[in-house]
This record gives sequence, C-alpha cells and structure tokens, in this order.
Amino acid sequence: MSRLVFMDNLRVFLTILVVAHHAAQPYGPTGGDWPIFNPERAAILGPFFAVNAAFFMGLFFFISGYFLPGACDRKGKGRLLLDRLQRLGIPVLFFTLVVFPPVLYILTSPSESFLTFWTQTYLGQFELEFAHLWFLMHLIAYAALYVLWRSLIRQRQPSILPPPNHRWIVAYVLLLSLVTFGVRIQYPIDRWINVLWVLPAEIAHFPQYVSLFVLGILSYRQDWVRQMPVSRGLIWLSIGCGAGLLRYLYSIGQSTLGLPSLIAVGGWDWRALLWSFWEAAICVGLCLGLLVLFRERINFQGRLLRSLSQNAYAVYLIHLLIILYLQFSIADLAVGPLVKFGLVTVIGTPLCFGLSMFLRRLPFVRVVIA
Repeated sequence: MSRLVFMDNLRVFLTILVVAHHAAQPYGPTGGDWPIFNPERAAILGPFFAVNAAFFMGLFFFISGYFLPGACDRKGKGRLLLDRLQRLGIPVLFFTLVVFPPVLYILTSPSESFLTFWTQTYLGQFELEFAHLWFLMHLIAYAALYVLWRSLIRQRQPSILPPPNHRWIVAYVLLLSLVTFGVRIQYPIDRWINVLWVLPAEIAHFPQYVSLFVLGILSYRQDWVRQMPVSRGLIWLSIGCGAGLLRYLYSIGQSTLGLPSLIAVGGWDWRALLWSFWEAAICVGLCLGLLVLFRERINFQGRLLRSLSQNAYAVYLIHLLIILYLQFSIADLAVGPLVKFGLVTVIGTPLCFGLSMFLRRLPFVRVVIA
C-alpha cells in the first residue's frame, strides 16, 4: 500500500492542536490539574478543551491502529514489539526516570534533597509521573494485545466490506454514547486511575480510544479510509463542526444569557447522557470528516510539510517542557489570559519543531525517534 501523505499531514495538525491544548491549560476552565495557576481565566477556552478532548486523541488512536496491521505484516510479530518498545518505550522510560523528576522537584519544592526525593518518594513510593506519555504507554499495551490476538487467531483473508454507510455510523455514535455514559457513572471526565498499577488511563474516554483503535485496524484491512465516499465524509464533517460550534455557542450563552447547565462530566445524570451523545457526534463527525478532507484537499507535501511530519512525534515528546517554561516566563505579564494563550502557542509551536529538528540530528536520539 502506497504511503498516505494526508495521514502524515493530519498527524501534524493533531500534534499542533495538542501543543495549543496544553498551552491553554492555565488560562481556561480546565477540569484537570496543571502546575501553573493563572488567576484570570477565559471562559471561551472551556469549549476549546471540550471539543479537543472529544476527538483529537481518539483520532490519534485511529491512525495508530490503522498502521499497526501493515507494520506487523512487514516486520513480523516479534520485530513489531521490539520496534514499539524501542520507539515508544525508551522515550517513556527516559522522560519518566530522568526528565520529569527534576521538573516535579522544582514545582513541588519539597524540603528533602533531590536525591532523597527521587529515590524515596518518586521511585520508593512509586509516584511516577508519565504526563502526556500515557498515550505512548497505551500504544505499547495495544500493540502487545494485537500481537497476542494475531498469535491466537488463525489469519484468514477478510471479507471485503464497503465503507460504513450513514446507518452504521449513526449506530456507532449511539453505541459509543451509551457505553461512554455507562462508564462515566463511576469514572467521570478528568478522573485518572492506574490500570494494573502502571498504565495511567482516563476511563471516561476509554470506550472512544479503544473502539477507534480497533476501527483503525479494521479500516486498514478493508481500505475504508481511501474508499470512503467524499460526500459521506463531508456530511459527517459538517455534523462534527456543527456539534462543536454548538458547544461554543452554548458556553457563550451561559456566560452572557445565564443559560442553565446542560452538561455533566459523569454520574447518573441526564446531562451526562446528553454530553456523551454530543461528544460522540463531535468525535465521529470530526474524525471521519477530517480524514476525508485531508485525503481530498491536503494530500501533498512540500518541503515544509515534509519537515513538519518528520518531526511531529518528537514534538509530541518534548512540547510539554517548552510549554511549561513559556507559561512560567510570562506568568507575571500584565495581559489577559487569551493573550497569554496566544503568546505561548505562537512562540511555543515553532520552538518545539525547531528543537525537534536539532535533537533528531543527534545520533543517540535519531536511533530511537528518527
């Protein structure tokens, strides 16, 4: 199968969106924890967080699942696992054991020495910080499960199925909504747990991530990404954009008109059911729609896009440190939260890509993430 350039471009877009998402954390009503506190918050960043979280990591999982079967076919099961452990596992270990401990030490300012903090608290009490690298840990786990499945199930030539029509897509939206609502009764949004003590997971989005990863694998075998009709993709793109825009308008209406709360992050609450359906519509609409849009309109690469795509993974790895540094640097700047968000994003994004280009020239880095 020929290289899908539009997939590389889509990953660049998603990576930049991740950088912007983290750049906005101190300046909007995020539900999670963040090391930097900005006293003034911009309410409009609330739907920015919500719409992003509704689809961008799910689309990352879909793309990762899509490329997994082909890699397994080419490399074999053993080599695939070794490749994933090298490309994903080594960065996780390096950042978790070497990079994050001094950052946490500086942020928490404990009275003990750094060596004591690192050996007795961080390692001794197993309070490891994985931060945004939870995604890589999930990819390692899912790759291992896929290899196990390939080992247990005899491979057969799959039946060729046409791309899902509107009926099947709506059925997936409804099923995803109901399962997500059920999960969030016990595990609301922004509640993280460690699965088997080592795998950090926000269970509230687990149904989306796992199902899209599996759909990515199925889409590769059925070639759905390239076969999906343009009109169908654009219709769902409109649905996703419309549902996302409605989330923004609702937030503005709450701020200006005092609209009642229609969204809950979890629990046995009809508002949680409404948001589960709303979020699923955003997710499916944007995931399907962006795949088709990039396939039809951004299926090319010049020098710039090629360079950005080559550095997207490294940017994902390092961006958090740069973003935190910039956020600390402008903490006392007398400007509004949206201006700070813009400054961190506009300065941080090219800085991340520039640093990535430098790091990838180092031999010991290039071996892992080239």
